[in-house]
Amino acid sequence: MSFEDIKTALAGTPWWPAGRSVLGTLLKLYLLCIAIGAAGRLGMLVWQWGRLGDLSIGGRLLSLLHGLRMDTIVAGFALLLPALLLTLWPSKLALPAAVGIMRGWALAVVLLLAFMELASFPFFKQYDVRPNYLFVEYLRYPREVASMLLKDQLLSLILTIAALAAGAWAFFRLGAFREAADVLAMPWAARAVWCLPAALVLTGAIRSSFGHRPANLSDALYSANRVANEIAGNSLYCVAHAAMRSDRRRLAPEYGEIPMDEAYLRAHRLLGLAPSAAGQPFVREVAPSAPHSPPRNLVIIVEESMGAQFVGHLGDRRGLTPRIDALAGESLAFTQAYSNGTRSIEGLAAMSAGFQSLPGDGVLKRSKCQGGFFSLAALLKPLGYHASFVYGGEGRFDNMRSWFLGNGFDEFIEQKDYASPGFVSTWGVSDEDLMLKAHRRFEELTAAGRPFVSMVFSSSNHVPFELPEGRIQWVEGVPKHSEENAIRYADYAVGRFFEEARRSAYYANTVFVVVADHNVRVSGDDAVPVEAFRIPALIHAPGLEPRRHDGLVSQPDVLATALRQLGLPLRYPILGNAIDTPGRVPFVMMRFNDTFGFRRGEEVAVFRPDKPAQTYRLAGGRLDPAPGNPELERDGLALLHVVEDLCRRRTYR
Repeated sequence: MSFEDIKTALAGTPWWPAGRSVLGTLLKLYLLCIAIGAAGRLGMLVWQWGRLGDLSIGGRLLSLLHGLRMDTIVAGFALLLPALLLTLWPSKLALPAAVGIMRGWALAVVLLLAFMELASFPFFKQYDVRPNYLFVEYLRYPREVASMLLKDQLLSLILTIAALAAGAWAFFRLGAFREAADVLAMPWAARAVWCLPAALVLTGAIRSSFGHRPANLSDALYSANRVANEIAGNSLYCVAHAAMRSDRRRLAPEYGEIPMDEAYLRAHRLLGLAPSAAGQPFVREVAPSAPHSPPRNLVIIVEESMGAQFVGHLGDRRGLTPRIDALAGESLAFTQAYSNGTRSIEGLAAMSAGFQSLPGDGVLKRSKCQGGFFSLAALLKPLGYHASFVYGGEGRFDNMRSWFLGNGFDEFIEQKDYASPGFVSTWGVSDEDLMLKAHRRFEELTAAGRPFVSMVFSSSNHVPFELPEGRIQWVEGVPKHSEENAIRYADYAVGRFFEEARRSAYYANTVFVVVADHNVRVSGDDAVPVEAFRIPALIHAPGLEPRRHDGLVSQPDVLATALRQLGLPLRYPILGNAIDTPGRVPFVMMRFNDTFGFRRGEEVAVFRPDKPAQTYRLAGGRLDPAPGNPELERDGLALLHVVEDLCRRRTYR
């Protein structure tokens, strides 16, 4: 029998034309999904072409091929419902309803994919990555996000809405997927035999791999160039993956396996500690730098999004931070301080609890960390200190109010507690209102004879950079609503605070810390843009010898160093050491989205989910591939596992 005879015979069977119609309709939707993903990826490739200079032309275009794989995975999921509908829906049962479901689903898929691709461009501009877990996080705060979009992304929002409206109009005008009515009118039995073949094809598309495990986002990491890897991704996949991972209990194994006994042994060695009791594995006795009577107060001012590149005493020449620079000249100023991560909750956990960044949700959001977790309040309240957190926004943001009050803080001051603020922005009252509120509260506590520990968290340096009039001279050559002006205003507010504090009764007996939570935009072409994690940090106290410390420090190190200035012997588990700790070996763990960089000296071990660790060497602020350092990689992996285990077993106390 010839091929033509077989073809003729098949064409005469009812299930053959049914199969051709079913698969043709599914293929049409698949190609539409792929076209949307390819268009967005091509646009991003052209936009970021200049950052791919270390790749050949072929290497750059490979992002399109790897992207096709990611798009196919998403399309496979999107086609599951239409496949079931077209093959299993009874031909005599509410045919118009089935057609409506099919067309409605196809339209929803097209608009969602188009929206995610369009949203990728402003998101990438802000965070230097495709939409990820931040995209999910911000959806929890619709008022703030809506205000931010209207004020900072209005044009992008209008263009996106217009594009989606045009797409929906074209969908209905062209009668897209109206042929579903003809397919569903075919005999049910003829369509049903195609259900299993369609399911097998879609399963293959979703797996996109013949290996033991299905393909995932790690398969888009085809290059040493981070931007090329981002281009190869799929935004909807990235967001869905982040949402699913946030509910998983143990994330550290995604970065590699290590026995917990070995992990704890290495973590103790990192901190220069002998192994201690399992119930409190890192607790140790720490003597003060010098006894002080009465013990000093502690005020930690956490500056939102203030990167080192804006700060004069760290190298900037634009004069954006004259007050902080002057204060640094009277303080212990750290010139090589690095943040834990790129989110405020990571910086807050570091400065209030001495904790390191960990995979998944930060400690402020983890259910097992809402009580009984070590904090400054838990440390100092038994010694008679009043513990407060002073903020200008809403305490529900990032679960801050719940976490701080649940872990020993006596007082949480938030936006509703300001009677007549001078200026209110999208993110809360101005930094000046915040600083003056904190100052007045410290005066009240001093008058009552209460020693105090307080964290003061600013918020003005945040998109859309809304600032009060008449406070600063606007920076020339940049928009009024810019990060440069926000930095200058934040510096002004810090200066106002210290002007008032120097005239107060509490000033002479207080240790002040000024430190950033993270940089304003952590971006770069490296897997971990190390220099973008560099932040200002200083410790100021009357009588403390002014000096610069040029060695590597993490945020927990800064906290431990400040605590030694209180004049008290203390007992704590902080995952960092004061800079004068004998035998201290400096290290920093930096989280950049789902990637971690563990730095010791000039070497950095990089950890990515489902990928082996890689060692790099810092040269001119960039990461150059280096021969593997198994000890460095093993120590970094140990720390990732230990911090997750401390949260899971609730032993960080």
